[in-house]
Amino acid sequence: MPTDIPYQGTASGGKVHMRWLPNQGQAYTVLGVIVLALLAGIVVPFYAEVMDYKLARLAALPAFLLFGFLLLFNRMALLTLIIVFRSVGDVVLESTRFSIGGYTTGLGGVINLCVILLACMLVMERPQQLPKKMVWSWLPFLLAALFGVVISPEKGDAIRTYLTLLSYFAMFVSAFYFVRSAQNFRYCVRLVLWSSVLPALYAVVDVALHGASGGAEGFRLQSTFTHPNIFAFYLTLVIPLTLFTLKDKAMPLSGTMRVVVTLYFFYLLALLVLTQTRSAWIACLFVFVGYALLFERRYLLYLMLLPVVALLVPEIRDRLLDLGSGTEAVGYAKLNSFAWRLSIWESGLQWMRPSHYLSGYGVEAFRHFSQTFFPAANKMNWGAHNVYVQWFFDAGVLGLCAYLFLYARMVLALKALFRVDRLASFITIAIVIVYLVVSSSDNMFGYLVFNWYFWFVIGAGCALATISGALPAAKTDAKVNSGAAQQTAGVR
Repeated sequence: MPTDIPYQGTASGGKVHMRWLPNQGQAYTVLGVIVLALLAGIVVPFYAEVMDYKLARLAALPAFLLFGFLLLFNRMALLTLIIVFRSVGDVVLESTRFSIGGYTTGLGGVINLCVILLACMLVMERPQQLPKKMVWSWLPFLLAALFGVVISPEKGDAIRTYLTLLSYFAMFVSAFYFVRSAQNFRYCVRLVLWSSVLPALYAVVDVALHGASGGAEGFRLQSTFTHPNIFAFYLTLVIPLTLFTLKDKAMPLSGTMRVVVTLYFFYLLALLVLTQTRSAWIACLFVFVGYALLFERRYLLYLMLLPVVALLVPEIRDRLLDLGSGTEAVGYAKLNSFAWRLSIWESGLQWMRPSHYLSGYGVEAFRHFSQTFFPAANKMNWGAHNVYVQWFFDAGVLGLCAYLFLYARMVLALKALFRVDRLASFITIAIVIVYLVVSSSDNMFGYLVFNWYFWFVIGAGCALATISGALPAAKTDAKVNSGAAQQTAGVR
């Protein structure tokens, strides 16, 4: 695994050494840490009582202090830890949640805050390293979402959603400070692949514990995630990156590692089948067809065997046959998932008034009004299970156009990378297209963990396009980027 991660440090002998402790110029920072430590010692007894002395909740405080320490002294190490381990975080973080003023929070909220603060601190330290065009791509979307918060009928949930969207932007921005060379980009790809190892291993436990029992839809694998769909979408990100690692000629694998990664690739495909998420299957198929058309036509012959596989594998066959039954909108229990989605989309769009077409009803308005316009709501607040429908309802035409503009800018930026690195360009564009495909059938805004990985990878791809010359960079970056490859080769 490459070791050219751009940690903060001092150059010596052509290498950059990590700086874990503050220097003399950071005396005030050290003093601040001491004061915080003293305050923590005073607060701990009260905190333990409020947390009802539960171990998982008590562990949130030292974890918060650790995050704060890394945030101050080694932000890239903190980002690395988040990337590698956040994929298994939901298993632990759910047990740290507690209620304050009617709203639940926990260690997960602390991590979200750290991600936003981390991006802010990186930008303030080195603003010239972030291409302004990439930031401007996000601005219309974030402004539309902010206006949606102002007019939202659910202010608390809307603010939480907006902070979640800001954390996605923060992950995108942070990637520009991670990637200083083509080798750094490949390091980022492998970090995301490493993040999949623990969920892939825990999937065996999930199958052993719940595989026999199943449910109304049969067993659906979710591993360390809170829902099978989220795990499936995460796999639609990891599987193309695994394909990239196998086919990458700039950093080829050794013979043994190629065998291991190939086996792991097919194992991930098996896990994707077990999630029983049809939209993820279709999206992943698009990636393979695109790769075969652009790079290796012989793969089209293998893809022609998929109909046979679909008939032979019960999990695939049953899920596909399910689309042919339960198509009448009598009630949610009698509808298949696709027919139910069509019903709620139609209900929501017909209920909208023309006066709200332009700006929508506000962030989280679809959920708020779903009990009013959806006959099968059954006293529950439903999301649209379609980002485009929900964002049109919540933010109107302006918000939806800003949302689509963001992805159009990402695709254009990654397309510019094609003349420098064809495979990296294709894989990152394919990941964006996969995201747009699955957004038509699920509530993608709320899937925080998957979105963090998605935007980190897309940010890394855009950063690679910038440093490779495919995209214009800030003038002040010219000198830095000219020696990036030589300097980062010795980072340890």
